Amino acid sequence: MWMFLGILVTFLITRMVTRLIRSGSGGGAGLGNVTLAGNHIHHQVFGILIIIGTGIILVSQTPSGVALDAAAAVFGIGVGLTVDEFALWLNLKDVYWARQGRQSVDAIFCVLVITGALLGGASFVTGGIGTAEWWSSIAGIGINLVLCVICLLKGKVITGVIGIVIGVVALVGAIRLAKPGSWWAARRYATRPRRATRAGRRYDQRRAERWNWLRDLVAGAPSPENQADTTSRPPAAD
Repeated sequence: MWMFLGILVTFLITRMVTRLIRSGSGGGAGLGNVTLAGNHIHHQVFGILIIIGTGIILVSQTPSGVALDAAAAVFGIGVGLTVDEFALWLNLKDVYWARQGRQSVDAIFCVLVITGALLGGASFVTGGIGTAEWWSSIAGIGINLVLCVICLLKGKVITGVIGIVIGVVALVGAIRLAKPGSWWAARRYATRPRRATRAGRRYDQRRAERWNWLRDLVAGAPSPENQADTTSRPPAAD
């Protein structure tokens, strides 16, 4: 629970701060980008350091009780800071306010759903090792992973990730049509024009715009000038 809250609260506060910096109104509150020797230090750096430090403490000291709760919350803060810039370490460039930056929002949604499911008591393996119940749970995990892979091949990354914890999501995603342009659609729909047409109608521009609207509502819309690739642009506001 503490880890989940650490991730959620950190993400919300981070997005609020970066949006203030981006708008130029953060200066009045003392908010601004962190620089060191002329280099812009992104907040994922602090998140990575927090994750490493907390991980060392958890392994070496094995805290319990209140200390474990505190460590879990701090670890969640590190995860929130790091995953909020998922798009940067995926694309290896500053795309925080570019169109690709929306990938960070997808990533944080996945992390929150998985952590929330675990908070609700989700368990991967049940029963004693070698028992019938244990083997059944292992078989269930194997089937679920196959379904998640199918989702990924169909271009449904979020569905595939969430399906790791919530099996019914993976099942539905694996059964439904693939996204146009995905590995599955390119190889399975090439000779099935009717299915390709149905997939195109299902995943049309309006569907993408609705999902983008939710992303932008939570995290802020990309800058208009950043809709294209931003390789040559200087680092944007953190």
